[in-house]
Amino acid sequence: MNSPVNDLLKKLIHFEKSQVTAVYIQIAQQIINAIQRSYLIEGTALPGTRILSDILSINRNTAVAVYEELASQGWVEIMPNKGTFVLMPEQKTASIKATSQGLEKLRDYPNTTGFPFQSSFNLASTQEISVTNYVINDGQPDLRLHPTHQFSRWYSASMKRAPLISKWNQTNEQSATTFNLHLSNYLNATRGFHIKPQNIMSTRSTEMSLYIVSQLLIKQADVVLVADLSHYKSNMIFQQAGANIITIPVDEHGIDVDYIKTHFTKRSIRCVYVCAHRHYPTTVTLSAERRLKLLQLAKAYQFAIIEDDFDYDFQFEGSAMLPMASSDAHGVVIYLGKLGQSFFPSFQIGFVVAPETIINEAKNYLQILDKQGDLIQKQMLSELISEGEIHRLIKKNITVYKQRRDYLIEQLKEHFKSRATWELPAGGLAIWLRLEPRISLVELTKKAKENDLFLPKTILYQNKDICAIRLGFGHLNEADIGVVVQKLKTSYDAVVSQKGD
Repeated sequence: MNSPVNDLLKKLIHFEKSQVTAVYIQIAQQIINAIQRSYLIEGTALPGTRILSDILSINRNTAVAVYEELASQGWVEIMPNKGTFVLMPEQKTASIKATSQGLEKLRDYPNTTGFPFQSSFNLASTQEISVTNYVINDGQPDLRLHPTHQFSRWYSASMKRAPLISKWNQTNEQSATTFNLHLSNYLNATRGFHIKPQNIMSTRSTEMSLYIVSQLLIKQADVVLVADLSHYKSNMIFQQAGANIITIPVDEHGIDVDYIKTHFTKRSIRCVYVCAHRHYPTTVTLSAERRLKLLQLAKAYQFAIIEDDFDYDFQFEGSAMLPMASSDAHGVVIYLGKLGQSFFPSFQIGFVVAPETIINEAKNYLQILDKQGDLIQKQMLSELISEGEIHRLIKKNITVYKQRRDYLIEQLKEHFKSRATWELPAGGLAIWLRLEPRISLVELTKKAKENDLFLPKTILYQNKDICAIRLGFGHLNEADIGVVVQKLKTSYDAVVSQKGD
């Protein structure tokens, strides 16, 4: 007769050879489950590998792998010439016996702390959750354009590179030298820089870059100038650093540099934050004349310029205006950029370009936040830069995004011709849509939600002079654009009608 253990295993264990998980792992997991449920108690002798292979109709090597997997996790003990016996893994964490009252509360994890801590209003989350099928954002790329299969191969190849382990074990910054060299060469070729690897630091994102820079530059109550319409994330970072944020006017030529000269004095400003290439949110470009004035004023007044070039790669027409940092002869500009916006977010990085002295200090902060970074990511990006793949993907995606921009303009002309104004941006993945007649954007959000369209509050701009939306289109294909514009028009008309009533 078969032993009870053999019959039990035959009844309990089922596996699928077509599954991604290996057969021996599937079987081991089910035996572990049987032990946890006390079907197999401690000390139970399991059948030999030949018998197990017959019971389950598997290769004997697979049966050997099952027991080796169980032994490696501590569920069985393999005793030569005796057999394989069930173990019960030791309790790894000691239980704490409570001696005070309120034992019934230990079943639930506390919702509040038993100690005071400093909360931050400035860093309150702006994330909003929606179940609508259509969403407008502030101009994010389309993840559907990411070459998933190619990247799987590239990532796998990078993981197999022989030098990877040695780089991981290094305690100095030599492991980043190759990547920084490729990145600096790439920026020199595409953005007019004349930098060396020591002038650059890579981070996980532009937000991390700006956070580190703000920790270096800003002390409590330092004056930071931003445009009166500016990026909410950057403002949050400056506020958290203790800055006294003062807004300056922005028009069709970018921030008003003469306003700075008129209203401020030497050494009264710590830094000016500017998106020179395409101002966020209005998409206007800082004119060449104002760029020159700002550089001269920074030198004379001794303040830093933080140049955030968040979407330099997406230029549809003409040549992109080179960053101010490429013309900085006096070391007054700290340049923030992104690499890999045509990729999936986990393959994108932020970077800082600045004089070597500030980069060295910034790396001290980076050592605390992210000592090593993602070495596989850097290895892969180095190869994609040197092989020209990044340039090829950018060019390929620009064609798609330009078509989407043009189609969005057609739809706006059809549905919003007498209801809004806009400018055709030469690049970027968003349009600055000014609504007329002006309405309550809060009410528009409500009506849009009723029409299955989500408008996050971070893309809405309203005051006594402005009623506008930063309308991102990069993540929408042409079919999506047609539906979104129609839903936006229906929602807008509903609010106007409601206002008239």
